[in-house]
Amino acid sequence: MAQVANAHVADELHAGLLAPEAWISPKFLYDALGSKLFEAICELPEYYPTRTEAGIFERHGAEIARVAGSGVTLIDLGAGNCAKAASLFPLLQPAQYVAVDISAEFLCDALARLRQRFPHIAMEGLGMDFSNRFELPPQVAAERRLFFYPGSSIGNFTPEEAHGFLQRLRAQCGKDGGVLIGIDLAKDKAVLDEAYDDALGVTAAFNLNILRHVNGLVEADFDIRQWRHHGFYRPELGRVEMHLEARAAQDVHWRGGSRRFEPGDCIHTENSYKYQQADAIALLERSGFEATHVWTDPQRWFAVIHAQAI
Repeated sequence: MAQVANAHVADELHAGLLAPEAWISPKFLYDALGSKLFEAICELPEYYPTRTEAGIFERHGAEIARVAGSGVTLIDLGAGNCAKAASLFPLLQPAQYVAVDISAEFLCDALARLRQRFPHIAMEGLGMDFSNRFELPPQVAAERRLFFYPGSSIGNFTPEEAHGFLQRLRAQCGKDGGVLIGIDLAKDKAVLDEAYDDALGVTAAFNLNILRHVNGLVEADFDIRQWRHHGFYRPELGRVEMHLEARAAQDVHWRGGSRRFEPGDCIHTENSYKYQQADAIALLERSGFEATHVWTDPQRWFAVIHAQAI
């Protein structure tokens, strides 16, 4: 299973931590512990996206399978525990399942369990960062590639970055490929604020864990007790933001760099853009896809879109 290049990781973290407004990419939220914490977030009553999307697949699964087609090469981006894709196996009957995730260790365990349940499906695991550069290895079948990108992870990109990302998917699709994507739709600020700053503090633990992960990646010395989580919706920008705020003045060191943080200084760890349905369709079309069908929940809080490469 391929691993993320350490030099690239170190350079990216160094640049982000020294930026005028410090940032850490949200992909670093998902180490083995972070992936487990996100699983817990998905069980929270405040966090509607996972259960809302699951409801769409439950209600419309047969039609989604009919539109997407069976026997595809199902490429699961940000696969995590692979549960979302696995729930579609009985309907889609993929010829090959390719799970892609930055957390290779977590992915390896998930695939081992999945192979026992579905021994008739060929499976590949790719531990890789697909956010900047994306090229599939030759063991991934080239025919009828269906990129599966649920959970509205596309919202972690700015609209411009999302456009570039989808263009890279289109380049890997071939003429007979497509995408099946989950996109969170714009809604009331109170709903979104609660979803990203839950009462139990699980999202806070998830966000703070990124500092522990960075400590291990680049020998940093973040004291997690000296930071607090903030998650909130900014309607003027159409996005939820997650930040970590310094509780006290502190000097943080890492391999090749250091920075002083004053009380109230923040590290920006995630954006989650929320789309109008028409804007989501337009984004796909600008990127080389044609939306063939849109499924939503009764409240129109979330959309699952199938789009064909054109």
